[in-house]
Amino acid sequence: MKETIAHLIQWYQSTLDAGGYPLIALLMAVESTIFPIPSELIIPFAAQRAQAAGHLSVPGVVIAGALGSWVGATIMYWASRLAGRPLVVRYGAYFLVPEAKLRAAERWALRFGSFGVFVARLLPVVRHLIGIPMGIVKMDFKLYSVFTLVGSTLWCAVLAWVGVKAGQDASLMQGDLHSVTKWLAGAVAFLALIYYFLVHRYMRGDGPAKEL
Repeated sequence: MKETIAHLIQWYQSTLDAGGYPLIALLMAVESTIFPIPSELIIPFAAQRAQAAGHLSVPGVVIAGALGSWVGATIMYWASRLAGRPLVVRYGAYFLVPEAKLRAAERWALRFGSFGVFVARLLPVVRHLIGIPMGIVKMDFKLYSVFTLVGSTLWCAVLAWVGVKAGQDASLMQGDLHSVTKWLAGAVAFLALIYYFLVHRYMRGDGPAKEL
């Protein structure tokens, strides 16, 4: 899986100018389903290219990313809503969503409620899972869409800002190892903190989730 994603990212970076906004939206839609393409590699690179080459605009990158995220999250929501929990539990493992991961997402959704849809768009792991429990409990789709769009737009804006700032670091663009390490270490530390305090603490455990 990791090798496949690596090849996909390389292809994306080489075809972004030709694919433009539709390509960004497509990959962000995939990222919001069960296939873990890192949005942290999609949006920052596109924003950096937009800032440097001018073929795209940074606001356009953010909008394309947010709309793509909504499409993917919508697919997850309706697939889970129409299938229901028994089918998701029975066949989810074939689509990279085993029952343990589903129970973890349900516990997280139970802890944060409908507002958790917004928060989920800002967090790793739970970002592409939150549509499953919300679809199963038949959360109001309009409300789900609003929270998804707002959270996705904010997340894409943050990633675009990171891409622009990274693109302004001359040593980073020239491949300076110390500068690259500094940016990566900061990003990993930040994601690790928010993952621990807002995801790991509420998703751990082996028991079944209570009723949402």
